[in-house]
Amino acid sequence: MTSDRPAAPRAPTSADDWQDDAPYASGAPEHDFAVRRVTLIVLLIAAIVLPCAYVSVMAYDDLRTREAAASDVTMRTVRVAEEHALKVFDLNETLDARIVDLVQDLDDATVRNDESDIHEALDSIGGGYPQVAAISIFGASGALLANSLYYPVPYASIANRDDFVGIRDGKVIEHISRLMPGPQRLASTPVFNTGVARRHSDGSFAGMVSVALKASYFNAFYRDLLGGSKTPMTMALTRADGAVLASYPPTPSAALGAATGAARGAAQAERSPFGTPASDAHAGIVRASHGSDSEIVAYRQVGSYPVYVSCAYPTSAIWHDWYEHLSVLFVSMFAPSVVLWCVIWLSLKRLATEEEAWDRWQAEASMRRSIESAYRQSRKMQALGTLVGSVAHDFNNLLMIISSNVQLMRRRGGAHLDGELAAIERALKNGQSLTRQLLGVARKQPLRSETIDVTQWLGTCRELLKTSLGLKSSLSVDIQPGLWPIRVDVAELELAVINLAVNARDAMPAGGRFTVSARNMTFRREDGFPLTGDFAQIAFDDTGSGMAPDVLSRAFEPLFTTKAKGMGTGLGLPQVFAFCERSGGLATIDSAVGAGTSVRLYLPRANANDAPERPAHPALTAAPAASDAPAADGLHVLLVEDNDEVAAGTEALLGLLGHRVTYAANADDALQLIDETSAGGDFDLVISDIHMPGRLNGIDLAEALERRPQRLPVILVTGYAEELDRTRGVNVRVLSKPFDIALLDDILRGIHDARDARAAR
Repeated sequence: MTSDRPAAPRAPTSADDWQDDAPYASGAPEHDFAVRRVTLIVLLIAAIVLPCAYVSVMAYDDLRTREAAASDVTMRTVRVAEEHALKVFDLNETLDARIVDLVQDLDDATVRNDESDIHEALDSIGGGYPQVAAISIFGASGALLANSLYYPVPYASIANRDDFVGIRDGKVIEHISRLMPGPQRLASTPVFNTGVARRHSDGSFAGMVSVALKASYFNAFYRDLLGGSKTPMTMALTRADGAVLASYPPTPSAALGAATGAARGAAQAERSPFGTPASDAHAGIVRASHGSDSEIVAYRQVGSYPVYVSCAYPTSAIWHDWYEHLSVLFVSMFAPSVVLWCVIWLSLKRLATEEEAWDRWQAEASMRRSIESAYRQSRKMQALGTLVGSVAHDFNNLLMIISSNVQLMRRRGGAHLDGELAAIERALKNGQSLTRQLLGVARKQPLRSETIDVTQWLGTCRELLKTSLGLKSSLSVDIQPGLWPIRVDVAELELAVINLAVNARDAMPAGGRFTVSARNMTFRREDGFPLTGDFAQIAFDDTGSGMAPDVLSRAFEPLFTTKAKGMGTGLGLPQVFAFCERSGGLATIDSAVGAGTSVRLYLPRANANDAPERPAHPALTAAPAASDAPAADGLHVLLVEDNDEVAAGTEALLGLLGHRVTYAANADDALQLIDETSAGGDFDLVISDIHMPGRLNGIDLAEALERRPQRLPVILVTGYAEELDRTRGVNVRVLSKPFDIALLDDILRGIHDARDARAAR
């Protein structure tokens, strides 16, 4: 078995082929383009890599320096803020102590009775400090007893507030509340409260002293510390749980609140991300992320108070400054580099142009030879197809002459020559098979396509395949469920399968396994396959000796064979390839020495709307008569045949069957005869060859007769027909040369009966 690709045109290698190229092969200067190209490429790579490496190192170092500077400035800033907050909270603790001493051992009623004096004292104690918003005294029940802003105090109770509950129950010594709206007299300035317990001398709980601190005081300090809106940094004062008490800008990023939570876990890390020691959970520096941005956050606890100061430096600001510096570095470094790159690139381009011109100059002769060789190969294949078709046509006429005379001898009584006639008939069948292969290779074999179920068809071919393979080899059939139907010429498909089975048998002289498988395949344009659409793939695999690459490349070449003389014609695989192409598909082959051969046939899926072929003339499809005797009143047949000997044999056969024959050498003469016999009324049937000399061929004759009022039945006889598809548009019956007289007799009897039925009506 052989290849799925025709051999590529081979360039001539004789002295005559090369003599015209002598001028191109002498006096050519040598150019080492490879060395020059490598040198320029190395220079280009160096001119690209070295500046890029330098810029990368400088950019990385600059980024690290900027991050370290940002880390340092946040740590220094947060230390200043921590010292400021510590002074405020220490002062606040002193104020709490003075107020506790002021109302020591006074019960709630006494405090209410002395509210006026206590109010003045509270106002005197806290009024001189800008951070203090108000001072309040609460009783043991949580009721407000006195306040530095209001006299008399309105009714208020904090019995359920977290800070009061925590101090009353002894859970905390000093409590700092969340940020809340301030008193109305301060225009609702946000404040946060610091509270301590007030106890009697016996240690019993007497209430709570609360100092409200202004968040705006801290905001203003942070603004001044950061330098206003010119800096990208942010600062905040937060509780240990991350609640923000004061910040600048007024709306801090989420990272500042999260920094306090990070501070509580900072003790787990030995060092910060920037190499700064994190001594404990009270101070450190972390990188906090929120959304698509991140910040460098430094934090410190304010003394032993449950509050932290945090300073954040957004990395986006670092990157922005870094990008600006990097752009300057890029321009200064790559401006001259780009000029150098362009020079080298232009040199490479010029070198490529020179090399291309050199290659064109060197390859001009070989290219011309290749084109001329391909043209000669194409002409050779075209001439071969024409020659094969012409020879096959003439050979079919010879076979027709032999066949008709053999059938005449049998009809006229040649019983004593049965053996000789049987030998001639066997030779006729072999000749028919050879002619059919020749016409298939030449693409001139008429195809009679029909829709078939591959699964059912392969089931009926098992015995045929086993017979072709012989007894030594085993057959395996694997069919995919739901296999699509295909539309092909069944006879040509069977011939292709027989050719493949015989090739497999010859490739496995000691026996082997021949596998036939079928499955559905869909190819799209992007698959890179020569076909697109739905196809049924029928694969034939053998375990034979396989083919060498040089044999595989010529596998589908007509008349090429590696078999011994008399064992092969070189037409088997070309017939397979030609059949698949003419069916709208493709045949491929894959083989290696010792690995067997695989041939795959891709045949197009039948369309759902494939209509049956147009029925022939009613007289041509009428049921044949039961009797084998000649008709009592035979038909008047107009026989149109350009070959005298074929016409003589066919006329004798028709006369033997009891029919009258009028002979015409071509279609033009036939039409003239029909016109001369009362518009054809004297003829019952026209039997015509398809290919004839003259203005009209047999198909033209059938089309002309169909347009006439008196439509005559037409039988077309052919050895090959390139225009056979045209017969589907006319009511004709087509017989292949050489035809069997019994088949012709059956058709003629049907026409005879149809004529008699019309006459009876």
